[in-house]
Amino acid sequence: MQKIVILDAKTLGDDLDLSLFNRFGEVERYETTDASNILQRIKDANIVITNKVIITKETMEKTPWLKLICIAATGMNNVDLEAAAQIGIEVKNVSGYSTRSVIQHTFAMTLYLLEKLPYYDMAVKSKAWSHSGLFTDVSHPFYEIAGKTWGIIGLGEIGRGVAKVAETFGAEVCYFSTSGTNNNAPYSQKSLQELLKTCDIVSIHAPLNDATKNLINASNLPLLKENAILLNLGRGGIVNEADLAAEMEKRAIFAGLDVTAIEPIPIDNPLLHIEAQQRLLITPHIAWTSKEARVKLLEGIVKNIESFLTKEGI
Repeated sequence: MQKIVILDAKTLGDDLDLSLFNRFGEVERYETTDASNILQRIKDANIVITNKVIITKETMEKTPWLKLICIAATGMNNVDLEAAAQIGIEVKNVSGYSTRSVIQHTFAMTLYLLEKLPYYDMAVKSKAWSHSGLFTDVSHPFYEIAGKTWGIIGLGEIGRGVAKVAETFGAEVCYFSTSGTNNNAPYSQKSLQELLKTCDIVSIHAPLNDATKNLINASNLPLLKENAILLNLGRGGIVNEADLAAEMEKRAIFAGLDVTAIEPIPIDNPLLHIEAQQRLLITPHIAWTSKEARVKLLEGIVKNIESFLTKEGI
C-alpha cells in the first residue's frame, strides 16, 4: 500500500478526476504547498506528485520512504535530479502531452494581435460601431499571415509544429537554433540578429538555460521590424520584460507572452503599465492547459507510477 502525496493539485485543474490515483494506495491531496510545508507533507510518502513545488536535496534526505517523484510537467528543474539519483529516488516527468495545446495557443495569440481584435471587440461593445453609421470599420488595418516571414526560436517538437501550421497559412518559415546544433531542418537557418531583422512574426519555443536566459533584450529588440509580433511560449526569462516594455513604449511592435520571468506576474512588472496595452497580450501560463492536454498529462503520471511499481515488484 503506497502513500501518495499530491502537492499542488490546483495546477491540474478542478475538472480532472484525481481519484484514479486511489488504486495505488492512500492519497493525500493538497491544492497548493509552500516551502515551509513541503517536508511535513511528504516525510512519510512513498510517491510524490508535484508540478512546480521545488524538492531539494535537503528535503529528500529527510524522506526515507520516498522512492518516486512524479513531475506533472515536462520540465524537471524543480527537483534536484543529481541528489535524487544519489539518494535512490526515481524522478519521472511526462513529455509531449501539451504539444498541440501550445501550438494552438501560439496561433490564438498571433491572430488576436495580428487582427487587432482588442480594438474591434471594444468598438462593438462600447457601442462605437452602433453609432458609426457604417456597416464596417477599417480604421485599424489588420494583415494576413500569408506572405509573412515567421521566425521560430527553438525548433523542437513544438517549434516544428508551429512551423507546419504557419506554412499552411502561407508564411515563409525560418529558425534560429538556440543550441547551435539543429541544422538539418527543412527551413532556412538564420542568426538571431538576422531573424529578428527580417521576420514579421517571431515565436519562441525554447527552454530556459544558460544559452537562452535574457536572449531577447535591449541590445536586439530594436532589430525587430515595425509592427512585428514577438511571442514567447517557451519560458519566462528568455525575454527581458523591462527591455520589452521600454521598446514597446518607443514604437509600434506587438508582443504576446504566455510565460513571465516571475509567475504569477508581479503587479509592478513594467509590461502591465505601458500605454500600448492593445499591442500587448499576456496570458497566465495557460498554453499547456487545454483539457485534452491535462488529461494526457494525468494519464502519463498514472503510467509512470504503474511502470515504477511493476519494476519494483510492488
